[in-house]
Amino acid sequence: MKIAEVGNVIEFKGGYKGIVEKVNENSVIVDLTYMENFQELELERKTVVNHKNYKIISE
Repeated sequence: MKIAEVGNVIEFKGGYKGIVEKVNENSVIVDLTYMENFQELELERKTVVNHKNYKIISE
């Protein structure tokens, strides 16, 4: 399993996508405002995703 780096775009649960802002030992902090429909979804701006639960879309 490849671990994302800062600036990578990842996809995770429910098809959500975001930009990695920080890489921790077991997880990444993701900025969800990358998604075009972010405003409609009424989500928090950032979330934490475990390394096991995402795939890298672009580096």
